[in-house]
Amino acid sequence: MKQKLFFVLVVTALVLTACGGGVATQAPVETEAPVATEAPATEAPATEPPAAEAKVATFIWTQEFDSLSPLYQGMWFSEITQQFWLCWAWQFNEKNEAFPYLLTELPSVENGGISEDGTQITMHLRDDIKWSDNEPLTSEDFKFTWEMFTDTKNTVSSAYPYDNITSIDTPDEQTVVINFEAPFSPWLANLWQGILPSHILRPVYDAEGTLDNAEWNLAPTVGCGPYVFDEWESGSFARFTTNPNYWGEPPKIDEIFVRFVPDDASQTAALVAGDADLGAFIPYSDIPQLKEAGMTLTTEPSGFNEGWFFRIDDKSHPAMHDLNVRKALAMAIDREAVNRDLLLGLTKVPASYWDSLPFYNDPPSENYPYDPEAANALLDEAGWVDSNSDGTRDKDGVELVLRYGTTTREIRQDLQAVAQQQLAEVGIGVEISNYDADLFFAGYGEGPAANGELDIMEWSDAPGFPDPDVYYWLCSEIATDENPAGSNWFFCDEELDALIQQQSTQMDANARQETISQINQMFHDNVYWVGMWQDPDVWAVGPRLTGVKFSGVTPFFNITEWDIAE
Repeated sequence: MKQKLFFVLVVTALVLTACGGGVATQAPVETEAPVATEAPATEAPATEPPAAEAKVATFIWTQEFDSLSPLYQGMWFSEITQQFWLCWAWQFNEKNEAFPYLLTELPSVENGGISEDGTQITMHLRDDIKWSDNEPLTSEDFKFTWEMFTDTKNTVSSAYPYDNITSIDTPDEQTVVINFEAPFSPWLANLWQGILPSHILRPVYDAEGTLDNAEWNLAPTVGCGPYVFDEWESGSFARFTTNPNYWGEPPKIDEIFVRFVPDDASQTAALVAGDADLGAFIPYSDIPQLKEAGMTLTTEPSGFNEGWFFRIDDKSHPAMHDLNVRKALAMAIDREAVNRDLLLGLTKVPASYWDSLPFYNDPPSENYPYDPEAANALLDEAGWVDSNSDGTRDKDGVELVLRYGTTTREIRQDLQAVAQQQLAEVGIGVEISNYDADLFFAGYGEGPAANGELDIMEWSDAPGFPDPDVYYWLCSEIATDENPAGSNWFFCDEELDALIQQQSTQMDANARQETISQINQMFHDNVYWVGMWQDPDVWAVGPRLTGVKFSGVTPFFNITEWDIAE
């Protein structure tokens, strides 16, 4: 789930420094050499040249990090920041093709990196990779990362996919042997997205028995990327500066200054004013204004679609268990009009959760049409009628009033207003709620979505793009007191569960495509998810930035090549 912290009086000065491109270091004042009384005067020392002005790029994030640790982050803005200061074993280029980063090559059956039966993957690490404190990055760090994800003493955002690994062998510092009980097809899209420094965090774990409260989670002073974490001022900004011990090509920009703003309007205002060089999740309604201000708008396919996630369990409204009610919900909203009117016709209604991966849409899914009359008929058939003439349907003394929550993003609030009105026209009441992203996406025990306080939840999400894998709906991922790390906030369907597990073990692409298509059809027929609009990454890039490329998986894969034009 794509989605978090400092605030002092000096922030204003810091922001102005960042937005202005940095402060030049003052050159020493030239002085006259003293005159000798008995010896000839010595020549005055040469004046040092002025220090080059630091190159500072300012990025605008509309959501603040939840955590910087891969163990605990559950937000897109936290995840993509890892390309600044942390390391993925491999990254993805502008064509969303994987390439080795910490490895000498990507494992395959052909090069012997993947066993014939698919149950073992062997990775060979580069011998020059190191942490920002100059300690070598080795196979022990990979093994430690796996141990921390799967240790129940750590309340991680999710143990998936590391809980599919049975053991890891480290025969030497540059070799990692990963063992599975069964083949794990989506490994390339899911594994090693952020490596933990064992030499820093193992002592913390040994002392406290958990990493839940490790300072490194919010202030990771040791990383392995081209930048290092510098500071994070809650509610204001985060700063990343160049890593002097980076093992790769050094970055051209000296500092990445991430400024947090509360909403889309604030982001657009900063971009238009020239106070920022980059923005993400650009509202379609603001695109003309940003183009006029000289920004370059880039759309990057990333598998994301905005949609409604339905809760169907003992914490949800009883009507959510009725398929006719869920169909009525899909047919009572004019989603085509939403795309046309709220998003300027620049988006389309996604046909399925796998809309961006057409190979896995066979046969192609068809959206439920906007048909209020059919929705009314379905609700009548389900026994939800307005027996007390209060304008809202009811059944067995229970009013059909659903709890609909999302984040404070403006386009989502606009959709909530439309949905509330259109659902009221078919007799469905809606209680609307909005939350800051860090609270909305917080895990079990904290977040309203995870805790079952909502019947309809809205956000933008994707399968394991560019892989079709999906694990949220696994029954083993149900979030409970015993399993607070679970990411399934929806329901348990054992038939669906079996298919999800099956596709993750299928090495034959065509066989896997058939299984994903079955899952896709189940989603449609059972109305487990309703798509609202296609939601690729939309970036606004200011005129100062050069060398910019994006990936839909690892957006900042070439961040070291970015530069600031003079």
